[in-house]
Amino acid sequence: MRGKDVGVTLTRLIETSDQLHEHVQRFAEGARDDTFEQLALRIARFQERYSEGFRRLVKARAAKLESVDDIPALPVDAFRLTRVAAYPPELDRVRFVTSGTTQADPGIHVMRRTDTYEQLSLRSGRDALLPAQQAPVANPTSFVVVALAPSPSDPPSSSLGYMLAHFIQTFDDPALHSQSRAGALPWQARWLVSDAAGVDLAGLRHATEVAARSGRPVLLLATAFALLQLLDRLGVAKLQLPAASVVMQTGGFKGRTREVSAEALCARVGAALELDSARVVGEYGMTELTSQLYEPSIAESSLGRSFAGAPARVYVEPSWLRVTPVDPVTLMPTPAGEVGIARFVDLGNIDSAVSIVTQDLVRRVNGGIQLLGRQPGAPARGCSLAMEALLRD
Repeated sequence: MRGKDVGVTLTRLIETSDQLHEHVQRFAEGARDDTFEQLALRIARFQERYSEGFRRLVKARAAKLESVDDIPALPVDAFRLTRVAAYPPELDRVRFVTSGTTQADPGIHVMRRTDTYEQLSLRSGRDALLPAQQAPVANPTSFVVVALAPSPSDPPSSSLGYMLAHFIQTFDDPALHSQSRAGALPWQARWLVSDAAGVDLAGLRHATEVAARSGRPVLLLATAFALLQLLDRLGVAKLQLPAASVVMQTGGFKGRTREVSAEALCARVGAALELDSARVVGEYGMTELTSQLYEPSIAESSLGRSFAGAPARVYVEPSWLRVTPVDPVTLMPTPAGEVGIARFVDLGNIDSAVSIVTQDLVRRVNGGIQLLGRQPGAPARGCSLAMEALLRD
């Protein structure tokens, strides 16, 4: 292809991608110019046109792309074995790398634009963690927000760290660096884990004291493993968080030597922080997705109001994400109520893969998704066949 033709194709690619980003952002804010199905199919057709690997997968499956179920799902390992993108590498804005894996080669999720990721993650976080009356997201809340996580690198390499940074910047007082205002904390004091020292218990105590003096609750953003370290540091002691505080717990123990069930960790964290265990909210996300799921356990949140009475450990997807249990061989939806591996259709994955399938076992329950761990053994047969088609020359 001549240079001029390449330039025209790239211009069209960017224009189409930008239009899709705008439509998805509008959809996430409630506009219904397009349905979920229409947007998913438009994104899939865009990826078929501009992503060679996805085009091979569509051809191998003889997919007509006439319904959401027609969209071939990329196995999550594709992000580890090949570049998953509809655009050339020179347009990468960020490269997020998977963590907590025993694989020698990490997965990488590249993004040409980050504003859609920012908007979708902030919207989900606000709906699940904040009182409903504190919308819109641009307004500061009454929380002091800190993270049991390392400060993000520059350029960012962790999608979770990137998201947590935007939570701190958006859900807290805007004067983060001001020392003259009651309740303000400098930026570095928000990040309470380091590679050298682990969890900074003294820093969390200080943030809690600052919050209490200013009459604000704490929003503690944490990984499961960091919370377990926090419990170790506390021992039999307790650290009382202010009333109405919230803990967002994400991630598991993949690649770690210690594991604790989600139920046990939630109960222990609630007891140690003198907090109702319902205010320890589970978040499910992964580097290869743009979107996240949350437990609707905060009664005063938008999500909690919409799913009042939902059982514990059930996660709810936002309107722009669909999770379907599928058969591990056919990758087709399982009968209602039956367990399958998780197939995600994520409208936020505009420039990568709109549909991916993982080894996570899930079941749909009461309008949400129950997470049941990972399928043991070798990759599911359907995933292996899809990978062969994707990588075939």
